[in-house]
Amino acid sequence: MASRGCNCRGESLASGSLSCVDSPDLTQPRGRPASWRPLQTRGSTQLLLLMRPSPRRKLLLLASLLLALLLAERCRRAGAVGPSVQPWKRGQEPRQASGLGRYSRTVVYVLTRFPSARRHRAGELRLSDWFHPRKRPDVVTTTGWLAPVVWEGTFDRQALWRHYRTQNLTVGLAVFAPGRTAYRHLERFLRSANKHFLAGYRVVFYVMVDDWYELPPLQPVPLHTFRVLTIRQDIWWPDFNVLRMKNLGDYILSHIRGEVDFLFSMSVNQVFQGDVGEEILGAEVAQLHAWWYFKGGRNLPYERRPGSAACIPFGEGDYFYDGALVGGTPLHVLDLIEAYLTGMAHDLKRGLNSTYERHLNKYYFLHKPAKLLSPEYSWNAAFPPPLQVQRAKVLQLAKRGW
Repeated sequence: MASRGCNCRGESLASGSLSCVDSPDLTQPRGRPASWRPLQTRGSTQLLLLMRPSPRRKLLLLASLLLALLLAERCRRAGAVGPSVQPWKRGQEPRQASGLGRYSRTVVYVLTRFPSARRHRAGELRLSDWFHPRKRPDVVTTTGWLAPVVWEGTFDRQALWRHYRTQNLTVGLAVFAPGRTAYRHLERFLRSANKHFLAGYRVVFYVMVDDWYELPPLQPVPLHTFRVLTIRQDIWWPDFNVLRMKNLGDYILSHIRGEVDFLFSMSVNQVFQGDVGEEILGAEVAQLHAWWYFKGGRNLPYERRPGSAACIPFGEGDYFYDGALVGGTPLHVLDLIEAYLTGMAHDLKRGLNSTYERHLNKYYFLHKPAKLLSPEYSWNAAFPPPLQVQRAKVLQLAKRGW
């Protein structure tokens, strides 16, 4: 039979060759033009499927997307995004990882751009594992920089216990009691702390006094140790807090930093009323000032004189912190002490005399604490607690005879 003007010139595709059909195709579907011919190539079925908008195509696309999501989730749980992926830098375009599809490259970009999106390491305690801020809608439970504010009812002590019990932790509690303060407050402070402070953990109480015999007799408690640190007599400062911080800083450098994992420093005129446990542990822990927390407003008693090292300009500042309790890792406490002593020396050279709490607030204004303790952990015993304070765990007594 004669040919009907085939235009095939022998062109070939990567997947196969086009074939010329010289005889009429009796299998040609009705309603098609006479010149229409099906593509006799490898993979022609898939090509026609993609060209034809059918429900089957939509179903396959949905299945492919679901598979990509499952693979991305599996990669995320594996904790790795590929050996060829490098950390993302600001101003850099997302890297096109070889061998990855478009969706997978997007997942790689997110994981490298935001490290917090990666799966937490095994054994790491996540904030959501123990902190439940929605249980206390009546108070501020999270700061503007997403640090938790610990109130009664916001933490899961069992979850904290399951995590920290395997860490073999040692926590230090330092108290400074020179002169008459040792006779007025020290015994009451140590007895209450020995009962309520991190019960069940290894605790070292560092008692800084003038002489070793000023340590009162105490009932021994398992895992608790008391160490007397004599106050250095060659250091003289007219300010009580400068003397306190200078001695504490020296002892941290000499041996405390190698003995404990966390260190807290508290004023001796405090008494524990309830259990203070794992919820206070953190790298940088600050105590909210009870009076100024509830008073609110923008007129917090910061140092406003521009010449002072503790100056916080008007219109700035977050919270007002109480100097009765500071804590965190020993290196954090040492850094705070060095900043405070440097600021005090700066002010003395200029004839200024700012308070310890104002220097403390300047430090936390520049270095945001990772955890804040609510006024429940340092409530002034002279005032009845409001409804927000469900349980005052630590009472602060009047500073008489200091």
